[in-house]
Amino acid sequence: MISIWDANVELRIDERFHVIRSAREAVAFLKRYWPETKSASYAKARKACLDAAKGIVPGAEARVAFEAAAKEAGILRQN
Repeated sequence: MISIWDANVELRIDERFHVIRSAREAVAFLKRYWPETKSASYAKARKACLDAAKGIVPGAEARVAFEAAAKEAGILRQN
């Protein structure tokens, strides 16, 4: 079962916007579109999202980790 997050995470890379709604979408984004520089927060987000996609950790925990990694990478869209 795919668990949709309570709040979307909006990202911006090279004038393109991406809306991430679940841990599975986050995993795909981390693999395909993440900026070249990958930090410890990237690794933490990747593990949390993979675990959430498998039902091991809550989706909210994965979203928080993903959002923190995106903020650190400078791609989190903030209003």
